[in-house]
Amino acid sequence: MSWSFKLLRVAGIEIRIHVTFFLLLAWIGWSYYALGGPEAAVDGIVFILAIFGCVLLHELGHALAARVFGIRTPDITLLPIGGLARLERMPDKPAQELIVALAGPAVNVVIAAILLLTLNTGFNPDYLEGLEEPQFTFGQKLAAVNVALVLFNLIPAFPMDGGRVLRAILAMFTSYGRATLIAARIGQGLAFVFGFLGLMGNPMLLFIALFVFLGASQENTMAQMKDLSTNLRVMDAMMTELVTLRPEHTVADAVEALLRTSQHEFPVLDIDGRILGVLTRNAMVAALKEHGPDVPVAEVMHTDLPVVEAHAPFEQAFRLMNSCQCPAIPVVDYTNRFVGLITPENIGELMMVRAIHRDEDIGEWRARRMRSV
Repeated sequence: MSWSFKLLRVAGIEIRIHVTFFLLLAWIGWSYYALGGPEAAVDGIVFILAIFGCVLLHELGHALAARVFGIRTPDITLLPIGGLARLERMPDKPAQELIVALAGPAVNVVIAAILLLTLNTGFNPDYLEGLEEPQFTFGQKLAAVNVALVLFNLIPAFPMDGGRVLRAILAMFTSYGRATLIAARIGQGLAFVFGFLGLMGNPMLLFIALFVFLGASQENTMAQMKDLSTNLRVMDAMMTELVTLRPEHTVADAVEALLRTSQHEFPVLDIDGRILGVLTRNAMVAALKEHGPDVPVAEVMHTDLPVVEAHAPFEQAFRLMNSCQCPAIPVVDYTNRFVGLITPENIGELMMVRAIHRDEDIGEWRARRMRSV
């Protein structure tokens, strides 16, 4: 995620922190300082850091549960609104997704239970309403926050864990795409409820409503794309009519190709037709500004891109595109020679056509398109 930097690595997972998190700390520190001076400011900041420690453990719960099913988590990012564990892919089976979704809230339940047992006290709902009251101890307040995290995350709406729990249960009885659609619509309905209540005087509910509505929409889009890509191969979606470059070509050569074609990504191949990298339009423009037109494309192209085999399932390329945030994914044949390119744009076009002609064989559609060129 942009505007974030590496903090540490835990169990092979990179822990990142977003720069806006420090704005939250500054705001909390200033608010508490205004109420009670330097000591109150320190207490407020320490309490927020403790909360985000619990949030981090929550996300690690998701990540470690996913690891049991062979799913990697490249990184976890801490944001002012919480944490985000970026799974390499979603679990394939509903029961697996249910376990991964519940693992995070389960961690908060354990934390709250340990705190309350250590303090030798039961949970009091007043803790949730008295986070700024001096009669409650640090441990009692932290236990209350963990209970609140469980309740909030189990709201049956994306992108909260409750939305994934709901989808996993529904997917046991219907298709993954339809289960996501139903869960997303329920989430969007709750977003309207939160928005209406927010208009009554609670700005935070308005923010939550927007967060839930956008999260539900995005999750539904991703699920429908995954559903539509079933039974497709990479070769059904890749671009093949491409202008390619050699490493000794200059940015000026690439600009000339950019102007006479509709391409935005240009594969750079060696003499044997193997992929060396991809030069994007944005990289081209940046190179012109910084180095001028005579710099070789080999010095400014994107390298170390993952590749996918032409006969592999299209879902594999789709997952790679989502996990690596690459501008394009090169496609190779069994001899590792370049044969095509997968880009976000042509994925979108393919999904649009599949949605319109869901029952039409994609091979016939491609054949007609080629005949019309």
